[in-house]
Amino acid sequence: MAVAKFKIKRDDTVVVIAGKNKGRTGKVLQILPAKQRVVVEGVNVVKRHVKAQGENAGRIVEKEASLHISNVALWDADEGRRIKARWQYIDEDDKKKKVRIDKQTQARLD
Repeated sequence: MAVAKFKIKRDDTVVVIAGKNKGRTGKVLQILPAKQRVVVEGVNVVKRHVKAQGENAGRIVEKEASLHISNVALWDADEGRRIKARWQYIDEDDKKKKVRIDKQTQARLD
């Protein structure tokens, strides 16, 4: 199976568009391209039981679980709207560079 290319990158602000966390926004902490999933800060928080290890007592830890990438969209906090992105090659320093462009405003996202 080939690893897909996504228009969402780490540290992007995204909004959840489907599921129990619909409407929540957060920063992308991690992308899992082989599984087509993302981990978003403060979204889809689950509890995990951690066993005692040496001096450390056992405890319950809350951490973010991954979401499928199709359930999130780029978010523009300034305008309060979802962003649809596309790829475009631009000439920069005599080289072609691949950048993300907002489809609506034609603004560069990178």
